[in-house]
Amino acid sequence: MYSSFPTWIPAYPIEYVITRLAKIGYDGIELGAAAPVAYPPYITKEDRKRISNLLKDNNIEISSVLICPGGANGNNIASPIEAERKQTIQSYKDCIDLSHDLGGKLCGYVAGWVIWGVEQDQAWEWSREGLIEIAKYAEAKGITISVEPTPTDSNLIETADDALKLMRETDMSNVKVMFDCMHVFYRGDMITDYIEKMGSDLAYIHVTDLHRMPPGTSTDFTLMIDALKAI
Repeated sequence: MYSSFPTWIPAYPIEYVITRLAKIGYDGIELGAAAPVAYPPYITKEDRKRISNLLKDNNIEISSVLICPGGANGNNIASPIEAERKQTIQSYKDCIDLSHDLGGKLCGYVAGWVIWGVEQDQAWEWSREGLIEIAKYAEAKGITISVEPTPTDSNLIETADDALKLMRETDMSNVKVMFDCMHVFYRGDMITDYIEKMGSDLAYIHVTDLHRMPPGTSTDFTLMIDALKAI
């Protein structure tokens, strides 16, 4: 499935994006769960039915729902503030419900970030505990959770190895991993290494070029495609 998320900052109504992407030829769309266009608490049951019908009419599916750390609440699941952790878990559950209501099967997971005064191991444990609760909720709805390394935005899960370690420590079959090419480029790592390491646990990819430009702007993705075919 190919999908498109035109910008990190919400700019267009969902209805417009769905119809436009369908005309271009995409068969999937990722929703960034940010206000005002895709923030779950703002989308009523009637809205969800209408959007679901629009998706079907345009032969396009929800490829993923991604919580937006800066688009709604703070959403730091590794926060030392218990209320923020609980609110973040609820935000993920809201994203899972939205994905389920629109026929989606996947939600992305940003593991949070370590703030000053918090030990790395403690932040990791808070994130792991939250992920387990989220994954159990998602499992009942047939949703897979994909852990994403985000070194440009956070400091807890930065590499493929980090994501795989957190995935394994949950011991949940519906927890997988993903990566964003831009984050890989940021570290100077190789996309093919990520694919080889993640293997069958790789559930999703954000295909972006340098500086979050469209694919093909400056990078040859042939090796990435070949590596994907090999797993």
